[in-house]
Amino acid sequence: MFTGIIETLGKVTNLRTEQGNLHITIESAISNELKIDQSVAHNGVCLTVVALADGTHTVTAIEETLNKTNLSHLKTGEPVNLERCMQMNARLDGHIVQGHVDQTAVCTKFTELEGSWEYTFQYDPLKGNVIVEKGSICVNGISLTVVNSVPDYFSVAIIPYTYEHTNLHNVREGSIVNLEFDIIGKYVARLMNR
Repeated sequence: MFTGIIETLGKVTNLRTEQGNLHITIESAISNELKIDQSVAHNGVCLTVVALADGTHTVTAIEETLNKTNLSHLKTGEPVNLERCMQMNARLDGHIVQGHVDQTAVCTKFTELEGSWEYTFQYDPLKGNVIVEKGSICVNGISLTVVNSVPDYFSVAIIPYTYEHTNLHNVREGSIVNLEFDIIGKYVARLMNR
């Protein structure tokens, strides 16, 4: 389980394909503190650390993960949002995040405001996911509050700290991001559909 509060940015240093898998090597400030088999969210995708070396860690994304997330679009040198799993004795500063991406979305509008930024994302509503205004959404692993919601798109407003300390500063119109919808909303939607 995660909180959606990004711990640090990592940088992709190597990408290696093997059959349907993608091995991703990341350099980060926390890589030396990780352990083999540890779960770490990468742009909101929960992946297992499979190798460690000199300030880097490697994770493997299988074909299913690559088909449902933006990890297949990664390039060497790109920043990746990183978060280690939450500790049970810690404060939950964001919201409950599983690290299981539901689908991707496309940024359709990026607006620089006075002291903040607003992003609009379009997604496929036919997949049954629910967003509510003032509710929580996880974008590239970042816990955010929805400021505008209609059936196939939503907007979020970003404060300077989040803009500077996550990879949202690289997201522009046409960028593909990972979405994880609020777990409570998903359960309520499933119950209502029964």
